[in-house]
Amino acid sequence: MDLSADVLTQLTTQAIELPSWAFGNSGTRFKVFATPGTPRTIQEKIADAAKVNELTGLAPSVALHIPWDKVDDYAALRGYAEELGLQLGTVNSNTFQDDAYKFGSLTHSDKATRQKAIDHHFECIDVMDATGSQDLKIWLADGTNYPGQGDMRGRQDRLADSLATIYERIGENQRLVLEYKFFEPAFYHTDVPDWGTSYAQVSALGDRAMVCLDTGHHAPGTNIEFIVAQLLRLGKLGSFDFNSRFYADDDLIVGAADPFQLFRILVEVVRGGGFGPDSTVAFMLDQCHNVEEKIPGQIRSVLNVQEMTARALLVDRDALSAAQDAGDVLGANGLLMDAFYTDVRPGLAVWRESRGLPGDPMAAYAASGHQQELAAARAGGTQAGWGA
Repeated sequence: MDLSADVLTQLTTQAIELPSWAFGNSGTRFKVFATPGTPRTIQEKIADAAKVNELTGLAPSVALHIPWDKVDDYAALRGYAEELGLQLGTVNSNTFQDDAYKFGSLTHSDKATRQKAIDHHFECIDVMDATGSQDLKIWLADGTNYPGQGDMRGRQDRLADSLATIYERIGENQRLVLEYKFFEPAFYHTDVPDWGTSYAQVSALGDRAMVCLDTGHHAPGTNIEFIVAQLLRLGKLGSFDFNSRFYADDDLIVGAADPFQLFRILVEVVRGGGFGPDSTVAFMLDQCHNVEEKIPGQIRSVLNVQEMTARALLVDRDALSAAQDAGDVLGANGLLMDAFYTDVRPGLAVWRESRGLPGDPMAAYAASGHQQELAAARAGGTQAGWGA
């Protein structure tokens, strides 16, 4: 299908941030698998991200994870990224891989442990200052496994105090973005398990504190698009972590498990003003490529988001509103389904070629031999992975 000039113009503004850790090795709780050509340094991760952007034109920034991506000179790292046509984006904190945080980090009952976690976030803000990052993203593994193990009310109070201390440190052009996850690794209760808890905590902080919605962090059957609509309505949707889940926090390629769900989410994003040059909602991937190669996995991911965004933009809003107001149940549903079933891939391929990009980025990467070149060039050393 040929896409209209209006749809193509809107797609030109789309930017999807890549996670540095997606280019490292990952796996399950039982095994982390190695892949030939996996980056050994953050610089090699950035180079791989640049290849994704080169072929798709969709990924102009890469997120960092501290301490996984820690370097001595962040200004130099920023300069390296800019030489490759990228920006350094969201800085993600890590309070889930230190023995001190066994019973919590920002929620811990011990003041010294809470301060350790706060100080780590101060370090992340220093990284943001050096890299030009706008967002500090916080995801907490804090929670309990057994009833009575911790004071749930007290943990919320301590979390509020810790977040307020961190929020005071961020700059005027920076944001604190609080992610939620309904379970794992804590199994009885998680301190930030849902959008309501995240919303309540960030609302108490101020205008520059927002909610991050990870599409894999919900119980089965959750209507994620309703949460999207609500957070946009409240002005508190700061960013997405796009991925797919079949069972739990599977971190699979976005759109792989349920493409229709991704479409429905993006319909609400477009309807609610969360897409376009005037939107402050950040699109980011949060995925692990356990059995597939990393660069093509990221290429497929950003293309999936672009394709479903294009379909969402095809929805005839005027006709949909009229059908909804008239109580035309099947007519309204049919308008959504018509957009969802429209194959936008041929139109996007033509549009990419008109912009000097390969019509089929996946095929172009496979034919380039780049993966084989990386495997040969990156022999030896320690490959990046969870914790590195």
